[in-house]
Amino acid sequence: MGQGALDVVGVGNAIVDILAHVDEAFLVKHDLVKGTMKLIDADEAERMYMASPPAIEASGGSVANTMVGIASLGGASAYIGKVRDDQLGDVFAHDMRAIGVEFKGEHAAAGPPTARSLVFVTPDAQRTMSTYLGACADLGPDDIAADVITRAKITYLEGYLWDRPEGQAALRKAATLAREAGRKVAFSLSDPFCVERHRCEFRALVESEVDILFANEREIMSLYEVPHFDDALQRIQGQCEVAALTRSENGSVIVAGDRVHVIDASRPGEVVDTTGAGDLYAAGVLFGLSCGHDLATCARLGAIAAAEVISHFGARPEASLATLIRQELD
Repeated sequence: MGQGALDVVGVGNAIVDILAHVDEAFLVKHDLVKGTMKLIDADEAERMYMASPPAIEASGGSVANTMVGIASLGGASAYIGKVRDDQLGDVFAHDMRAIGVEFKGEHAAAGPPTARSLVFVTPDAQRTMSTYLGACADLGPDDIAADVITRAKITYLEGYLWDRPEGQAALRKAATLAREAGRKVAFSLSDPFCVERHRCEFRALVESEVDILFANEREIMSLYEVPHFDDALQRIQGQCEVAALTRSENGSVIVAGDRVHVIDASRPGEVVDTTGAGDLYAAGVLFGLSCGHDLATCARLGAIAAAEVISHFGARPEASLATLIRQELD
């Protein structure tokens, strides 16, 4: 792929998703909290893999899914993540490039294997994840390619990376490079437990380094330790340039200063699997912002992209989002 201008570059955990259908009893038996992501070690990853029913394996990771969504929308996207020089690492890199995402991942020659996330989907379409970070946990500032960051209008950073000092350094370097180049910095809070672990630092980041924030209802309420979404909405106003907040079937709210847009969720024929809904919502919003669309249109693009991905199994769009957007908006 060429070295042209980019709409968005994402920095995140390069993970291969292993998706399986399970019942509620499976979650109880394995002490999993529905709708959350739990970090596990290599031994537990092997044990959970052996215990799970037949699964689908595909390249994944939250921000990687978003970059794939942007490519499907017709945008130019790139991804920075770390994999091992093993079979799953090769699969990850090939998947991203075949979809049209410029992949700038380092294939480590030593260390832990490529990361994988066991994604358990219950009959209510909720997904619960057990993740072994493996090679992607070694992502550090040396992996942040300055030329890629400066070519992108927006740099999108994953909150999960904040769990490790090397990851923090990588995110800070990417944000600094983007801001020095006059580009925008977007950030995802990633997970309610992630917010609990880093609440004070995340608040400081949002105030000082983030232009565009993505969070779901539980995450933004956790960030500001308030019991109601409306309280969190008031707290986030003015903290960053744009905040895009998702509320599942209740749609989303996108806010910039004193402008607040409430956007209904797009309804798929059937909700099959909510994996990737937030990731694809972010893709629509980021793509819209990179194209200069107004906030309400950006949120509508996010809603359409999210509706497509929850209508089938897996966290990546199956239909061309660019075609879908043209049909929906016409």
